[in-house]
Amino acid sequence: MADGFHKPTKFPSRVFEAFHGGDDPATLSRVAHETANALLSRVRENPDPAVVERLVAYTDEHGIDAVAELWAQASARSLPGALWRLYLLRLLIRQDPTGTAFLFQRGSELAVGVDPVVAGAPTPTGPEEVVALADDILRGIFAGDFGIALDRAAAFCRIMAGGATSIADDSEATEPERSSELTTRALRFSELGQELGACARLWRSYSLD
Repeated sequence: MADGFHKPTKFPSRVFEAFHGGDDPATLSRVAHETANALLSRVRENPDPAVVERLVAYTDEHGIDAVAELWAQASARSLPGALWRLYLLRLLIRQDPTGTAFLFQRGSELAVGVDPVVAGAPTPTGPEEVVALADDILRGIFAGDFGIALDRAAAFCRIMAGGATSIADDSEATEPERSSELTTRALRFSELGQELGACARLWRSYSLD
């Protein structure tokens, strides 16, 4: 997943579609876990607002390269894996806030559970609102309840999956290629939501490392 990143490049949708995660060799895995734990421990011990805001906006200035190189190959159910997925999610939202808001709004309208409440987005949810939501979720990792932040991200992904599936169904007869693309995207969001939800449960059992 870290292959092919060049600052300041746009993160292509096709890379997200192909994303599955995985494990790096032992040395890189150790570095990923050590850096994730050190960063989180240091910031959460004294969550200076200015430092938190710089971390939230880190990829805006530096690109996704450094984050990807450190954490993209970590296990999906690990601390570095969770941090990578949260930064990835924020980047995807910021690259297409209008499209994201459209899928999120559709998914929210169809949701039958508590996911819209858990995600915490205002209604209706436009482009500015989804961008603010992404920042707020990532901010919660460094200066809030880590488990709740992961739950919010997981709920967001489930809503996005539902919205993408619905639009894919609407487009199947007239735009089969778009329908196929949205179906794939829905699957990826569903997988991402499952992984983040698992990380939230591991965090609460003091097992997320």
